[in-house]
Amino acid sequence: MCPELYLRKASLPEGIGEGMKAIGVCREGTDIMVPKMRHFVFMARDMDPRGANILKQEMLAVGGEAAISYHAISDISKPTDCIISGTQRQFEIAIRKLGAQPFGLKWLASELDCAIRNLTCPGPRNLGPLNLERTIIMGIVNVTGDSFSGDGSTDAATAIGKALAMEMEGADIIDIGGESTRPGAAPVSRDDELARVIPVIRGLSGKLKALISIDTRKPEVAEAALRAGAGIVNLVGGLRDRKMAELLAGTGAPVVLMHMQGEPANMQDSPEYMDVMDDIVSELRAQVRTAADAGIDPRNIALDPGIGFGKTVEHNLEIIRRLGELRILDLPILIGASRKSFIGKVLDADAGDRLEGGIAAAVLAAANGADIIRTHDVGATARALKLADRINENCG
Repeated sequence: MCPELYLRKASLPEGIGEGMKAIGVCREGTDIMVPKMRHFVFMARDMDPRGANILKQEMLAVGGEAAISYHAISDISKPTDCIISGTQRQFEIAIRKLGAQPFGLKWLASELDCAIRNLTCPGPRNLGPLNLERTIIMGIVNVTGDSFSGDGSTDAATAIGKALAMEMEGADIIDIGGESTRPGAAPVSRDDELARVIPVIRGLSGKLKALISIDTRKPEVAEAALRAGAGIVNLVGGLRDRKMAELLAGTGAPVVLMHMQGEPANMQDSPEYMDVMDDIVSELRAQVRTAADAGIDPRNIALDPGIGFGKTVEHNLEIIRRLGELRILDLPILIGASRKSFIGKVLDADAGDRLEGGIAAAVLAAANGADIIRTHDVGATARALKLADRINENCG
């Protein structure tokens, strides 16, 4: 039995090392003390009770803690979840011991080691050619007549003009979509979708410094869009198609893997989760593994928890609040909350009057770990995030 690992909290005092240097602490002392100041809380689900009891003893032995079910002490027939808490240094010591233990603990030790390395020594923040040292803006261009936001148009010239204006306002990516994925939306045929998006992409290719993204679920549309000048595939609903996986592996195009429960036509009927963030992390982790197995370079993958795609208002609010838990996968995070219905329900506002809510969601998402913000309102969002990034870089 191999448990699944999830992040609950990571306290990472990023400025502490610099602070120690400023007061004269030697490098060796800093290297010893900083891991004692980083604290983590993880959830391990579905553990063998025998392994859970060993884990608790090992964590207690190093000064950490592990909370397990009371019944796991006497009943080994049922799996137990476990909340594990400790500093980086405590986990490092415990991991060495757990790696030699049975009952799924060797696997858990490997997962803990990988998670802590991801959180404390993340790789370069890039997605394909994009540097993610600051928050990136993805502007939305809907080449549809039935967009939920009311800003769509199937006229290519209108869409091209809108994209060019968004770049002037600060968009780093222009996301072009030809199929509405609003709740209850009917599917669009491949030919209709191609007829909508390809003239726009061709019209923008060579005119934009911003990267062009194709927002689609169809491999044929993604392939044609990449040939026409798109540089990213924003994969609505995530990796569900073998042909899409083969296309992405073959072209090397960056991709955004999105979580969606169900399909646009039924996703809002009655969305349910055991734990919304754990379920999203589990599904996206599985998608990343599928992508890797297909030959897709993990450095070309970003993740989108799918705000509004099979989620209630409370689910959406919780996702933004707990977005930092997705950092356990150590991949760039995209959030698209702009003008979504949950903002309207909280603020009692229609789609054209949700700017302030969208900016609030964007700034909080960025503070909680989002690297890319997808928005209809590029100028206002870009200005808000420029200030938020400046504040954040001077924290700690």
